[in-house]
Amino acid sequence: MRTFPSRLRFWTALLVLVYWSAIHIGPAAAGLAPSRVSGVTQIATTRDADMVVVQRALENKVVAQKLRDYGVSPDDTKLKLATMSDQDLHTLATASKGLPSGGDGAGALITILVIIILVIVILKLMNKEVIVR
Repeated sequence: MRTFPSRLRFWTALLVLVYWSAIHIGPAAAGLAPSRVSGVTQIATTRDADMVVVQRALENKVVAQKLRDYGVSPDDTKLKLATMSDQDLHTLATASKGLPSGGDGAGALITILVIIILVIVILKLMNKEVIVR
């Protein structure tokens, strides 16, 4: 018992063949997108670069909380940064480069947990037994 007549099968096969051939023959147009200026860059001097580094360090939750604990408001901090000398600002920026900019480590903890779960799932799929003591 045939579901399609032979003429319909022939034309369907021919249509699919032409369609697939057109897809594979078409030229590939891949490449890098050209870069564009996204905005005006505010960093023109080393002072501006140091200011950006210090401001990112001040966005850290731990640093902001410690400053609040000592009674320093964010407005006072910005005012003091604006009046600092170039040398003092550079020293502060150099000292704050080791701090994470805005994060508190939760992302790293989640990544480690996901890796551990992935390893356990792979071991289970390989029929290996996971024993935690």
